[in-house]
Amino acid sequence: MTARYTKIAMLLALAAFAFLTVFNNVTDYSSNFNFVHHVLSMDTTFPDNAARYRAIKHPWMWHGAYWLIILGEAMTCGLLAYGALKLWQARHAKGTVFTRAKGSAIIGLTVGFFVWFFGFMVVGGEWFLMWQSEVWNGQEAAFRFYMALLGVLIFLNQPDDSAGHP
Repeated sequence: MTARYTKIAMLLALAAFAFLTVFNNVTDYSSNFNFVHHVLSMDTTFPDNAARYRAIKHPWMWHGAYWLIILGEAMTCGLLAYGALKLWQARHAKGTVFTRAKGSAIIGLTVGFFVWFFGFMVVGGEWFLMWQSEVWNGQEAAFRFYMALLGVLIFLNQPDDSAGHP
């Protein structure tokens, strides 16, 4: 039972993190919008950068990208919270039932991984060369986020005992 409760608690902690991320992005829109704007416009990458043709100069696209990030974070939050609820409901069930209840949590962890790994490392870091910016480089923070998600995903997928009772 300890491992089951731990899995539920970890999902709730990550759901809280995703919730606060969404909350901060919506209530203090301009702070992180500035981040998206500078990364996509590539205005702080190396001046002689030959890849600047990739830069996006249209504000509506910056806003669209930012709302896409917020949507991904909100989906992560909702799926993780729902997944934790499903696991809570199955906490005393047999291992096969508990394992089937992991579906929403696994999807939520995967969505979060795509937001912070694909969105920030692949798209932001490599396509828009965010790593070249001394000011607007979010790769280190994104690494912490997606590694936490990945660690919980691995732990969540560890086999559970056949019955939830001690």
